[in-house]
Amino acid sequence: MLVNIRRLSVTDYRRLAEVGILEPDEQVELIAGQIFQKMVKNPPHSAANKRIERLLENCMGNTVLIRSQEPIMLNDYSEPEPDIAVVEFDPLYYEEEHPTPDRVYLIIEISDSTLNRDLEIKAQAYAESGVVEYWVVDLNHRQVYRFRQPSGAGYQERRIFSEDETIVPLAFSQVAIAVKTMLSSKK
Repeated sequence: MLVNIRRLSVTDYRRLAEVGILEPDEQVELIAGQIFQKMVKNPPHSAANKRIERLLENCMGNTVLIRSQEPIMLNDYSEPEPDIAVVEFDPLYYEEEHPTPDRVYLIIEISDSTLNRDLEIKAQAYAESGVVEYWVVDLNHRQVYRFRQPSGAGYQERRIFSEDETIVPLAFSQVAIAVKTMLSSKK
């Protein structure tokens, strides 16, 4: 049985917020025309988010902007709010529009309860829009999934890094990050 689903555009989504159907503090994001409820961030997730944000700021300095849980405009049907996005520097801090995939160097999602969504739905949306590199920091299994070579069919390269390995962002070959520095010191 084929079901027709009406996808919401980013314009529709923003309008839902403007008229009060979506509350200003409601934790949702638009991916592939569907509104997804964001999970409540527990302390390990919040700590990892801040840890990685600071790590990237220290490694990359003022050459880029590190955005934390802010929207990225992928296309007309997707405006997710990744945990961390490393984007081109903009002196106005994207005051006029959210960054688009051509201005994104790296997107990172931190996963403790949304691994399947991050590895499937979000990976597909990021790949289809041309985000060149995407990481999923898996807190439960203490590893990082790295995705590269985006296409309409998904990412063509996928590799898993253990906590004992080092990962290097594609756009920043001089930056080597020990996976364990993104994870909690507790095991």
